[in-house]
Parts: sequence; C-alpha cells; structure tokens
Amino acid sequence: MSRRGAAAGSQTALREANKALVVGTVQRYGGLTQVELAAATGLSQATVSNIVRELLAAGLVDTAVTTRSGRRAQLVTLARRVGLVVGVQVGHRHLRVALGDFAHEVVAEQALPLPYEHPSDTTLDRAALLVMDLLERIGSDLEEVVGIGVGVPAPVDTDTGMVSVPGVMPGWEGEHLGQVLTKRLGRPVHVDNDANLGALAEATLGAARGYRDAVYVRASYGTGAGIVINGQVHRGFAGTAGEIGHVQVDPTGHICRCGSRGCLDTVVGEPALVAPLRAAHGSLALRDVIARTRQGDPGFVRVVADAGAAIGAVVAGLGTAVNPQCVVVGGELSETGEVLLGPLRESVRRRVLPNQIAPLEVVPARLGQRAEVVGALVLALRAADVPVRVTADLPGASAAADGRAEQG
Repeated sequence: MSRRGAAAGSQTALREANKALVVGTVQRYGGLTQVELAAATGLSQATVSNIVRELLAAGLVDTAVTTRSGRRAQLVTLARRVGLVVGVQVGHRHLRVALGDFAHEVVAEQALPLPYEHPSDTTLDRAALLVMDLLERIGSDLEEVVGIGVGVPAPVDTDTGMVSVPGVMPGWEGEHLGQVLTKRLGRPVHVDNDANLGALAEATLGAARGYRDAVYVRASYGTGAGIVINGQVHRGFAGTAGEIGHVQVDPTGHICRCGSRGCLDTVVGEPALVAPLRAAHGSLALRDVIARTRQGDPGFVRVVADAGAAIGAVVAGLGTAVNPQCVVVGGELSETGEVLLGPLRESVRRRVLPNQIAPLEVVPARLGQRAEVVGALVLALRAADVPVRVTADLPGASAAADGRAEQG
C-alpha cells in the first residue's frame, strides 16, 4: 500500500473512531451541547461540529436550540429513528412500564397495582402486555425497541439476571428474569436492583448529576441504596452492594425476610411503620402512612421521623465508608418530604466525619417516583448497540462526508 493510501486509511479510521466517541457520549448522557460534547470527548469544537453535521445528515442525531448559562446553544441528541427502549420497574405493590427514546425522554408510561408477594411469571406476563399496549398507543412496534431494562426490589446478579439472595423476594429466586422476558418479547433485556437504577437515573439526569461520587437511598416498603463511585454504579460481587436494609440495627429485634435478626428493614419497612399505629387507626398500608403524614397527623409524623433517623444512622456508616459528595433520597416514603428527610439528614451529619472542604449534602430525588423506571431506561440505552457508520444510502450522507477532513 502506498503512503498516501495508508494515510487515507488512517484518517478514515480516526474519523470513524471520533464519530463513535461522539455517538457514545451522546448515548451516555442523553443530550449535550456541542461545547459540552467537546469537553466530554476531548475533541476540538471544530471536529465535534463536523461530526455532528455528518451524523445529522445521516439521520443519526437531532439538534435543537437550547440555553446554557444564558446563551443560545445547539443541543445534540440521538434521533428517534435510532430506536426506542423500555423501562420496567417491578415494585412490591406496583408495576411501572415506560417507553423512552435516546434523548432520555419518556414518550409513554403506565403503572398498575400488584398484589402482595406477586409471582414472577404473572408479573412478567403483565409487563410484556403493558409493553405491547404502550407501543400500540404511540404507533410503534417491537422492531423499534433496541433494549429493555428491568428493576426489581432485590439484589441482582447482573450477569445472569437472577435475584442473588434467597428470601428477599419470595417466588422470584432461581428465575433468569432477563431470559424469561426476552422469550416473551424477543428483545435484549438487562436486569438490576431498583435502588441501583434510581442511583443511575439521579446521577445521569437528576439531583446527583455533576457529582462523581453519590449515594441514592430508596425508602419504600424496604430500604436500599445505590452507590455511584467515579460516575459508575458500584454493584459489588453478585449485586449485594448497597443492601442497607439488611444492616443489623437491633441485635434482639425481629427476624428479617433475609433470615437475619434486627435488620434495618425490620425497623423501617412497611410492617414496622404501621404496627405502632394500628391500635389507634386500624388496618393501614404504606400509602396511608404517607398520606396521613403529609396531612400532619402527629402520630404518623412521629413514626416517619423516627424511620428517617434510623435510616440516616445506617446511611452515615455507608457515607463514612464511601465518602460520597451527596446522598439523594427517593422512594415512596420520600413523598413525606422534610418529615423523613430532616431527621435522616441530621442523623447522617451527626455521624459522618465533618468535612469542611466538601460537606456531605443530603437532598431529595429530583426524579421523584419515576427515578427507578427512568434508570431502567438509561440502563437499556447504555447497553444498546447504536449504528455509527454513515452509509451512502442514507439521504445526504455522502454529500456530508465528501471532502470533510477531521480537524483537531
């Protein structure tokens, strides 16, 4: 091969590598301005501008005018034609399914109540039916779906898609959840713990965005945490990192569903919250506790505040070990606002090492009750195989590519 041919080949390889880098960065963050893309990729703004024009001509990205720091800027997102993803959140008492695009926008969603200790087969059947219903609602089909993310309230071995700790989610052990749902829908499925997905969503789009290290606390029927270290979710071996609901807080306490005694979940889970209130208020569910707390009922406020302090004590230990920049609090119980968050924040701050340079922030989740399902969408988006090479059969692609050399 001549030197000129070798140089042309090297230039083409560099251009394709830079293009893949830009597409991968937009895929990761959902949407960035060209200035932000240059900073995130290390490419020059001229190179980014050329690549964006080429990808826009090929129909792989969309652009829109936005504002950054009071100035107009061009926001770059992957195009809707690239495909859709599905997010599925399986809760203790509900099922939520959402469709999203590569701009991290939810285009359709629906939630259904579930019975107590619902079995995996019927729940995944319902999830598959909901997916088909939502696709029909927006005039799409399964061929447009490039991946599915699923979150469940239990530790998950992400390599197998299996619940990794017996007893935590009765009736779901031993099932390769991803394989089961793939058989139903014929699309790639990725399964993770719901708190991990909440952490992923809040770090990508929510209250923890811009922080390198963060912890997401999900306070609901049980309590769990998702840990973000250096921008990546830390799952641990077989997915048990962040299972703070199974940290022992009372050595003489009740037996937990995991088999241990006195776990945090036995103190702040739904049964523990409603037990001291039943004598005066009769049969209750978590939603009743949340509603009455928001109304300011003193007994309910006391129970939730005590739960916040107990969760904070355990989160403080995690904070001392991990040293995050912020703790984001979500889950259904966070709907009680400062009743939960105030005691939790104070309990954390009393126990972590005081850091005058970077004091630990404890803040509410920005994505609210959608954090976990949005995290499932992000999980599927990041795992999706996005076409990068611009081909001549796409309108305008050859014209956009002709004579354009990489700069920077």
